[in-house]
Amino acid sequence: MAWMCKRRAVIALSLAVAVSLLVVVVNYSEKPYVLLQPVLGQAFGGRWMFSRPPQPSFTPHTGYLSVPQQEPLKLQCELCSIVSSSGQILGQGAGPSIDRSGCVWRMNNAPVRGFEGDVGRRTTLRVVSHTSVPLLLKRPQHFFGASSAGASSGANDTVYVVWGPLRNMRRDGRGVVYNMLRQVAERYPQARIYVTTEERMNHCDTVFKKETGKDRIQSGSYLSTGWFTLILAMDMCKEIHVYGMINDTYCRKVPYHYYEAGSRDECGEYVLHESAPARRPSLHHREDRVRQVGQDAPHQVLQPTLAAVVTPPAPHPLQHD
Repeated sequence: MAWMCKRRAVIALSLAVAVSLLVVVVNYSEKPYVLLQPVLGQAFGGRWMFSRPPQPSFTPHTGYLSVPQQEPLKLQCELCSIVSSSGQILGQGAGPSIDRSGCVWRMNNAPVRGFEGDVGRRTTLRVVSHTSVPLLLKRPQHFFGASSAGASSGANDTVYVVWGPLRNMRRDGRGVVYNMLRQVAERYPQARIYVTTEERMNHCDTVFKKETGKDRIQSGSYLSTGWFTLILAMDMCKEIHVYGMINDTYCRKVPYHYYEAGSRDECGEYVLHESAPARRPSLHHREDRVRQVGQDAPHQVLQPTLAAVVTPPAPHPLQHD
């Protein structure tokens, strides 16, 4: 009898060791993403690359809920290209490189048509400010219909993630922007529309305070779509390339948005908002803010070199962008 108990114990121990070994093999067989060096000597240097360790398992992102079902966003990307709306990207020919990414992220209503050579053709996800929703609704079929840019197999598979304050995003019938999005979802039932939860918005404020040492509300600061885009990407992307963000060592006259020719140039826009007494910097077209946010995150952003950067200055604190 004793030998049977001993035999069972040996079998149980062997099974435990085998299972543990299997777990180790599975975990370490995933691609080990490592920090990438900036690409030198390319015609377009405004690209930033940083990566995160592989995630042990896929989990839905509960900080972003669908309209109106309130289901968490399920998206995981090996490689994300974040295309900023900066005029710095014009004439750089980065489109083919952007389109080679598994996921291509854009902001607000930034167009693709007419700029494919510089910004690419594909759109996987758009991060949209609450104040930019009306701009999308001017062309609802283009953005949410079956024939919109980024469509595949006859259906629009672009994901829209909208951020905004609770007063505009509340679901009790008094959230103006949420009501707009709900109407869009009813008209285009296949549209993939998500809103950022209040908890996730508060998390973004916490990150801002951690990185700047200032309370966002007390300092009169406004977070930009670029800020929310980067934080969202850190949740969903194993490797991130950022296009069109620049450092503060050089300034050249380009449109603030690549699709708004004739508008105030980017340098002038920064000067205007730097001088606004009640506002403080956020993140929009500047890579120094990308570097700052990335330092304590799973992603790491490398110090730029002149060969890897296309440039102008100062942070962009627009409350509506």
